[in-house]
Amino acid sequence: MTKDFDVVVVGAGHAGCEAAVAAARLGKKVLLTTLHERSIGMLPCNPSIGGTAKGHLVCEIDALGGIMGILADKAAIQIKMLNAAKGPAVRSLRAQIDKARYHEAMVDLLKHTPNLTLAIGEVNGLIWQDQKITGVVFNGEKINCRAVVVATGTYLQSKTFVGSVVKFEGPTGLPNSTTLEQSFIDMGIEIRRFKTGTPARVDIDSIDYSQTEIQNGDDNIRAFSFLATHPIKNICPCYLAYTNETTHQIIREHIKESAMYSGLIHGVGPRYCPSIEDKITRFADRTRHQTFLERESMSSREIYLQGLSSSLPAEVQSQFIHSIKGLENCQIIRSGYAIEYTCINPLELLASLRHKKYQGLYCAGQINGTSGYEEAAAQGLVAGINASREIDQLPPMVLSRTNAYIGVLIDDLTTEGTLEPYRMFTARAEYRLSLRQDNADERLTPIGREVGLVDDTRFAAFTKKQAHLQKIRDMVTPKIRQEVAKQEHTLADFIKDEPADLLDQITTEIKYAGYIAREQSAIAEICRQEATALSPDMNYDDVKGLRRESQIKLNQIKPLSIGQAARISGVTPADITVLLIHLRKQQEK
Repeated sequence: MTKDFDVVVVGAGHAGCEAAVAAARLGKKVLLTTLHERSIGMLPCNPSIGGTAKGHLVCEIDALGGIMGILADKAAIQIKMLNAAKGPAVRSLRAQIDKARYHEAMVDLLKHTPNLTLAIGEVNGLIWQDQKITGVVFNGEKINCRAVVVATGTYLQSKTFVGSVVKFEGPTGLPNSTTLEQSFIDMGIEIRRFKTGTPARVDIDSIDYSQTEIQNGDDNIRAFSFLATHPIKNICPCYLAYTNETTHQIIREHIKESAMYSGLIHGVGPRYCPSIEDKITRFADRTRHQTFLERESMSSREIYLQGLSSSLPAEVQSQFIHSIKGLENCQIIRSGYAIEYTCINPLELLASLRHKKYQGLYCAGQINGTSGYEEAAAQGLVAGINASREIDQLPPMVLSRTNAYIGVLIDDLTTEGTLEPYRMFTARAEYRLSLRQDNADERLTPIGREVGLVDDTRFAAFTKKQAHLQKIRDMVTPKIRQEVAKQEHTLADFIKDEPADLLDQITTEIKYAGYIAREQSAIAEICRQEATALSPDMNYDDVKGLRRESQIKLNQIKPLSIGQAARISGVTPADITVLLIHLRKQQEK
C-alpha cells in the first residue's frame, strides 16, 4: 500500500463511509481505515434508518449526492411515514433495515469506488506540524496525508458494561481504538466521555406472536433517495409488546446492579433514548412501556427488542424479558449492554467541521457528541466535502439553519455545543415547514452540483423533476388554488394522471402558502445577518461595551457571522448591537 494520500478517514461507520466516498468522488486519493471489516457500515444498535427528523437528514444526504439514502432503499424491509396524521413539516420516513444487506451493499460500494483504498487496522495517532495535519500513524507506520477525517464512532477508548462485567472493546465485541485518544490530549483538544446502549436480541421462533400486536408498514410510500423510481416493498412486519408491573418490579429490585446505577459508568447517556432502567426510574408513574420487536436481517434469527436497552446483569435481563407477554419462553441470543466512549467538545469545530486550531483536521459523527446513524452520516458527508475543498484551496461548503436540517445539526453543535449525546428533532428546526423531506432536492441538489458531488445522472433526474413540478404548477388555476387552500381538497381531486408525490408537494405549497411566506421573510432576515461576517481571529476582549460573559463565549466559539453570534447562549441583542457598532467603526478607519 502506498504511504501517500490526500485524505485519511479514520473509521468506516456511517460518518466515515460518507466522508470517504465524497472525498474520493471529488477526485481525492482516500485511505479509509477500519478496525474490523464487520464494522463497515454496521448498524450496531437499532435495525432502522430514518425516523423523526432523521428521515429529513437522509433525504438531504441523498440530495447532496451522498450514499445513505440509496443503500437504505436497497436494504429496507419495511417503511413507514411517521407523523402522517400531522402536518407536512413533521412527517418523516423511517425504514426497518436488513443489517446484513446494508453492510454488504456498503462494502461493495466502497470496493468499487475509484480513488478509495480500504484498509483494516488501527490509526495509532495523528501527525501534525505548525498546527497543520501532515499524516497519521497506521498500524505503526507513517502515512502522509493532507487532511484527516476522524469518525471513530463509539470505538475510541470504549468499554462495554453488562452488570459488573466490564470489557475493553467496541460494539458487538469488536476491537476498540486504544491509542488515538492520546493524540487529542497531546494536541490540547478537550475530550469527554459519553455513553449509549443497546438491548438484548432474541430468537425469532421463540416468541409467542399471538400475545403481541402486529405493526405493518405503509403502502406506496416513496423511497429515501430522489433517484428511486419505485416505492419500497414491505417484506416483514414488526410486533409490539409491553412491559408490565412485574417487569418493573424486577428492574427496581436489581437497579443497583445496573452499570449505570452502580457507579461503573461515568459517561453521559442520551436523554431521548433512555435505558429501561432510566425509564422505570424517571417515569415511575407509568405502568407499562412499549417494546417493538424488529427483525435484524432476513438472513438472521435475531429479533431486536426496541426500547429495552439495558446494562443490567445478563441473568436479570433474562428475568425481566421473560416477564413480558409474548416473550415468556423466548430464547435470548445476546444480552444488552451499555458502551462508554471518548468524544470531543464540538465547540472546538468550525461550521465546516474542521478543528479551529488545526488545519486539515475534521471530525464527524459520534466523536462530535451526536447519537444516531443519520446524524453521523450527515456530518461525514460535510466533513468529506470540506476536507477535499480545503486541499483544493476552495471555501468550505457551510449549510445554514435556513436551508437544511444538516445546517441546524452542525450549527447546534458548533454554536451551542452539547453536554449529552445530541439527537435531531423537527422541533430543533425553526423553519421546518420550508425544510421538508419532499423538497430536500430543491434546496440542496444545486449545492451538491456546485461542489461537484452531484453527477450528471442525478442532476438530469433533478432537472426533469423540477420541470415536471413547474408543469403541474402551471395547470393550477386560481379556482383550484382557492379550493385546495380551504384545506378540504388536494390537487389530486382536480388534476389526474400525474405523480402522486409531486401533487402532494404542490398541495403542501398551496395549503401552507401563508406560513411558508412568513418563514421565507424570517429566513431573509437571518441571511442578512449571516452575510455580516466576523473574523475568526477577532479578540472580543478588545470590543468595548461587551459584557465579560459574552466576551468569554465569543472568544471560545469564534463565530463567523453576526447571525451565529446571535445564537450563542448568553449573547444578548444588546451585545449584537455593540458588535455591529464595533464593525462599523473598524470599517470607517
